[in-house]
Amino acid sequence: MSSLRQKWISDPAFKWFKQVLPPLSSTEREAMEAGSVWWDGQLFSGSPDWQTLHQYPKPELTADEQSFLDNQVETLLNMLDDYKVVQEDRDLPPEVWEYIRREKFFALIIGKEFGGLNFSAHANSTIVTKIATRSLSAAVTIMVPNSLGPGELLSHYGTQEQKDYWLPRLADGTDIPCFALTGPEAGSDAGGIPDKGVVCKGMHNGEEVLGIRLSWNKRYITLAPVATVLGLAFKLDDPDHLLGDKENLGITCALIPADHEGVEIGERHDPLGLAFMNGPTRGEDIFIPMDWLIGGADYAGKGWRMLVECLSAGRGISLPALGTAVGHLTSRTTGAYSYVRKQFGMSIGKFEGVADAMARIGGMTYMLEAARTLTTTSLDLGEKPGIVTAIAKYHMTEMARTILNDSMDIHSGRAIQTGPMNYLAHHYYGIPVAITVEGANILTRNLMIFGQGATRCHPFVLPEMEAAANPDEKAGAKAFDGLLFKHMSYAIKNSLGAFTMALTGSRFAKSHTSGPTKQYYRDMTRLSKALAVTTDFAMLTLGGELKRKEMLSARLGDALSYLYLGSAVLKRYEDEGRQQADLDYVHYAMNHCLSEAANALSEAYRNLPSRIAANMLKLLVFPFGNRFKAPSDKQKTKVAESLMTPGEHRDRLTHLCHIGEKEDDNVGLIERAFIAMYGIRHLERKIIKAIKDGKIVKSATLQERLDSALEQNILTQDEVEQVLAADKIRYRSIQVDHFSHDLSEIRTHGQKTKTGKATKKLDSAA
Repeated sequence: MSSLRQKWISDPAFKWFKQVLPPLSSTEREAMEAGSVWWDGQLFSGSPDWQTLHQYPKPELTADEQSFLDNQVETLLNMLDDYKVVQEDRDLPPEVWEYIRREKFFALIIGKEFGGLNFSAHANSTIVTKIATRSLSAAVTIMVPNSLGPGELLSHYGTQEQKDYWLPRLADGTDIPCFALTGPEAGSDAGGIPDKGVVCKGMHNGEEVLGIRLSWNKRYITLAPVATVLGLAFKLDDPDHLLGDKENLGITCALIPADHEGVEIGERHDPLGLAFMNGPTRGEDIFIPMDWLIGGADYAGKGWRMLVECLSAGRGISLPALGTAVGHLTSRTTGAYSYVRKQFGMSIGKFEGVADAMARIGGMTYMLEAARTLTTTSLDLGEKPGIVTAIAKYHMTEMARTILNDSMDIHSGRAIQTGPMNYLAHHYYGIPVAITVEGANILTRNLMIFGQGATRCHPFVLPEMEAAANPDEKAGAKAFDGLLFKHMSYAIKNSLGAFTMALTGSRFAKSHTSGPTKQYYRDMTRLSKALAVTTDFAMLTLGGELKRKEMLSARLGDALSYLYLGSAVLKRYEDEGRQQADLDYVHYAMNHCLSEAANALSEAYRNLPSRIAANMLKLLVFPFGNRFKAPSDKQKTKVAESLMTPGEHRDRLTHLCHIGEKEDDNVGLIERAFIAMYGIRHLERKIIKAIKDGKIVKSATLQERLDSALEQNILTQDEVEQVLAADKIRYRSIQVDHFSHDLSEIRTHGQKTKTGKATKKLDSAA
């Protein structure tokens, strides 16, 4: 029976599968094989185990990590004047550079045995997030050595001799590292690196040794202008077979002292005016000894896998941290500004149009923090989840772009006048940077998330591909036979499950929890099954062509991504003890994620080339149409009101936003104005009632209203003074900076601006 099944079913399917199998480049294959599948595999399975999700540990800082955040990080933040850093000096002050090096900000990931701090991914992310709310330039400077670079590569792959020499020097700041991967001809296509190295013999320290003759031209390299040691990725050839039989060894990584003869380094790019060090590096026909390869000669040609496995730090920690920082900053400041800024006699946050934008800011900030902590949890568990970190990088930087635009719109003119008072402008400059690095977002969304995820995370596709690639065709066909029928059973189960859940609105689906989030788990399971079914249909009908259907792949990737983001929201809500005050954010975030995932599937069906497959999928997944809805106006209004209400919920949502204590701190100023104005809301209500009753003239100035209220015993003298004091700080907080006619204070770097004088003018005007 088994032989007949294989003859009539499996073998023809095997031949067809080999014909439609998408071609994989060597770099794609290494990317597929590197890293690990984590919660993304559960979401692709169609039957996510929610108990597994909630059994992942709650992200927490150790005592040492919390102490570093409370002390060293706070000290650093209070040392930073981001306006001066970006607009005047175009660099961090010397004392900040010294402090960063002395306090081991460059050694967050280096082991304690080498003098580093050995912090968790969660701590690394938290530190970068908090710094980024104050200064993107400082955050980028600190995050790069703790991301993809010499420190991480040496820790994982370096020889013991390399670790013993370099890691202590990196830990104590003796050396500043950079890592050069991108060049003019190779960005996202790292496999196309034109930089070449040839294995040969040459002179080093007065003797002939085995080494490599190198030429390279790299750009966009952060810290390159100040680096003392250069990490370098290049293609290595061995034409004389000095290392073995293979001639083209592939991508290789080396560590080169910046003062090595012939190394060109030190020039700067200008990344949208931000002040972090970024620049090119070049070298022509330079000889280095073989023991400068990271990992030594044994790791010649293994650089691409090393890089792919370590990219999770940049994609899963650093860039999501920058996105989350935007959320913390915009939620804190926009909620405050929307309360203190008044138009037509009321706070602008009370207008529904403003509330709509504010809801996006608050709801997405909750999602950002949830995704940040879930993603770092995977890394701290020892996983290297390439798909999860790609989701985090793409969606968290895009959400940051969305909510920063919303915040700019709400602040309006207050946001576009650059000066010490402006807490948004430099983040606005920085968003394109986060979106571009570690692979441009267009590439990440259209090729990586689903393109690699469908193969990597699907329980059967990758083993089937391996069977098809088996040089022993008979063994491959036999392995394929067993996989095929398991795959068919899996597909039928998910199809029936998706259809049944669609008919019943997921009401009878299992949910391990009760309460206000119960239905969300059911709907998430339903859409997980829908994604699994859709993936099989897309692969079946398109085969290798699916790889080139980037817009279709992007939509399916969006469905997976929003299921991941929804999972993060549910996990955070449970981890934080089901805070009742957070439910408005949870409802907004979950309705957003579910509707976006469902819309992505609907759009995929609308554009699927096979109309038969598209109609079958619509019947299975949405027999009554797509009934998932975006957040309602009522939900949006609640989130907006929450942002404009002081309390633990607001502190929890924005706990990483730095609020300076200095009188002229821009975030501290808007926060103090908000608290002051909220504190007199009951007095404002008295005045409004008196206006409605005709006791106070509506068109009168504030001072006239207060005088009238005092005369009629509506307010006491103390209450009048409270209102005046609050309004004074409110008025100051909504001002913008102004300079001399020729802007010479800005154009001449290093000269003191007139901010102090401007502030005095604002004080007197108030």
